[in-house]
Amino acid sequence: MAIADALIAELEGEAATTRRVLERVPGDKLAWKPHDKSMSLGRLALHVATTPGNVAGMAVPNPAPAPESFDQPEAASSEELLSALDESIAKAKQIVSGFDDAAMMESWSIAAGDKTLMSMPRIGWLRAIMLNHWYHHRGQLSVYLRLLDVPVPSIYGPSADENPFA
Repeated sequence: MAIADALIAELEGEAATTRRVLERVPGDKLAWKPHDKSMSLGRLALHVATTPGNVAGMAVPNPAPAPESFDQPEAASSEELLSALDESIAKAKQIVSGFDDAAMMESWSIAAGDKTLMSMPRIGWLRAIMLNHWYHHRGQLSVYLRLLDVPVPSIYGPSADENPFA
């Protein structure tokens, strides 16, 4: 099995889980924040929806330019989240499927002008940011749901609200 195939299989499985979390985001609470320093629910949810495609896109140029800003857009509706997730997953799958094993193992960098900010095998970037960073924010989003008294779906097993094994 090629590296890209394994990555895409994981992406597809996790996309279904992410969809269950995003389906619970209440559209009337998108501006809500648990703390002044926190992202709003709508901003965090849209970040979760768009991370795979955006991160995969950054893996194409080498070196990739560093983002000028980390400002995230705000979701306008809960329906926007699911279409953004679908687009993001499709984009990530299309990009990742274009990398053979040699391209996955190639040293990849992100740079700000002439300054290299980080360098690693391309697969390291995709694994750490496209997937692990995505899971981190999905977990954060599940805490937001709990704080809003929204039933939290099963993610890797039972939640206090949902038991897929019962």
